[in-house]
Amino acid sequence: MRTPSFTERLSASNAAKKAQLERAKQIAEDPRRAERLKTRDEAIAARNRRNAEREAARRAAEERRAAELAARQAAEAAAREAERQARDEAEARRLAEQAKKEATEAAEREAILAARRAGRKKKKRR
Repeated sequence: MRTPSFTERLSASNAAKKAQLERAKQIAEDPRRAERLKTRDEAIAARNRRNAEREAARRAAEERRAAELAARQAAEAAAREAERQARDEAEARRLAEQAKKEATEAAEREAILAARRAGRKKKKRR
């Protein structure tokens, strides 16, 4: 078995480099490779388009949900306000009725007391 000399090794290395460079050139110039790259680029563009459409649809749905939520919250707030006003009005009517009842009772007590006083005065005069 013979050991190759430096020049033989250098020449073999250069030949391997040339062969590798030639293979790379053939691969780069291959029309099928260019077509595969073109198809791949088209698939990537289509995927990006679909992703953009999905994202736009998701954003639109999110905005619709937000608008529906805002409308629902506004309706609930209006209902709470109407209920509060109804309670306030009922409380005001109840207080007015209670004041009227108390005024009537006070007038009746006054009438009874006035009758008693008149009766006592009558007794004193006799």
